Amino acid sequence: MADTEFDVVFIGAGPGGYVAAIRAAQLGLKVACIEKDNLGGVCLNVGCIPSKALLDASEHYYEAKTTFAKRGIKIDGTISVDLPTMMARKSDTVKSLVNGVGFLFKKNKIEHIKGSAKIVEAGKIEVAGADGSTRVVTGKNIVIATGSAPSIVPALPYDGKFILSSTEVLSLDAIPKRLLVVGGGYIGVEMSSVWSRLGSEVIVVEFLDRILPASDKEMGLALQKSLEKQGIKFRFNTAATGAKIEGDQVRVSFKNGETTGEEVVDKVLVSVGRRPITTGLNLEGVGVQTDKRGFVLVNEKFATNIPGIYAIGDVIGGIMLAHKAEEEGVAVAENLAGKHGHVNYHACPAVVYTHPELAAVGLTEADAAARGPIKVGKFNMIANGRAKGMEQTEGFIKVIADAKTDRILGVHIFAAHASDMIAEATLAMEFAASAEDLARAFHAHPTLPEALKEAAMAVNKNAIHA
Repeated sequence: MADTEFDVVFIGAGPGGYVAAIRAAQLGLKVACIEKDNLGGVCLNVGCIPSKALLDASEHYYEAKTTFAKRGIKIDGTISVDLPTMMARKSDTVKSLVNGVGFLFKKNKIEHIKGSAKIVEAGKIEVAGADGSTRVVTGKNIVIATGSAPSIVPALPYDGKFILSSTEVLSLDAIPKRLLVVGGGYIGVEMSSVWSRLGSEVIVVEFLDRILPASDKEMGLALQKSLEKQGIKFRFNTAATGAKIEGDQVRVSFKNGETTGEEVVDKVLVSVGRRPITTGLNLEGVGVQTDKRGFVLVNEKFATNIPGIYAIGDVIGGIMLAHKAEEEGVAVAENLAGKHGHVNYHACPAVVYTHPELAAVGLTEADAAARGPIKVGKFNMIANGRAKGMEQTEGFIKVIADAKTDRILGVHIFAAHASDMIAEATLAMEFAASAEDLARAFHAHPTLPEALKEAAMAVNKNAIHA
């Protein structure tokens, strides 16, 4: 079966693919989107959204146990976790958002083609349906937006029951007594937070000497100390070397230098990075170039080496975040429609949704200093009136600026609601603002963002409340 030709066909309906499809349709292009699973990709179904639903629920439970009494809220009886209800709420949240994407596809007249895509040649895709049917889809342009999957560690093969990926750890039917997490990156520390708050004893094994090695060192270490106070244990400079299932437990072996050891746990989460999903696309057959790790190579317009074939999102590597894929999706759609889409990666924020949260945009202090003279302003949340009233005084904010021009080079926030506050810093960097610009802007009182204003003021040594 052959189709009428589309202007553009997107392969994958994650944050990159579905956003790109909608933007392309808004610009008047005839659009199809091929997706074998639910709309929304990893992010909506088994990533960003369900993980944040569990982080939110577990945080409320933890606060009820630890801070409610101090706030004058007394709870008679035992506070307990109803895990099935918590998981059902997570699933309902996911379903609602996935249905929302479906509504937007219909609204924008985007054809959702369900099945697995194989690029036969530029402009031609063969789609295999779950029922065994085959359909040929043709398009003037093809955009690969297939995303990524958890990286595989040969010594710790996933079985979905005892050795888990970031997908299975979101759907456990019981709280593990002991959980070992391999990898201290974003996913590792977020999932450690969820299950630690709910009652698990959590041990994180990290090959490097600290968590979040790509983050600003001072900020990452502050979060690390906070998580340790919350009960999470860390083993650094340590590699998990194997796992053996014994009954209902897992015996995990590890090595630290010349020292070896074992931990017996109920579950193991392996979160050591992500790999591009390209299986079945026939990239090699078509001639699309990839790097040695399998990421699709593209130019500044997201074009591959094959005319008419483009790629965006996790599948091209770089910053592997949903909002980065979204911006690339908008940019490639605008370029295909004859406009001038672009992405400013320097102003791409990143958030770790622990509690307190860690959010950042721009350069770390070390990277900024390596480029030339800088000045740094900091402000502690304990001196912020709103934080005091909320019992959320842990953390601080750091603003990094160029010593000569005062232009903001990076902002790092370790605080409650850091994910909300980083938006202002992102906008400031998008407009090439100076620390003085941020410091002179009105900030309502009392609010948490006043701390960001004070940190910006501190860059030039004129903070009021420090």
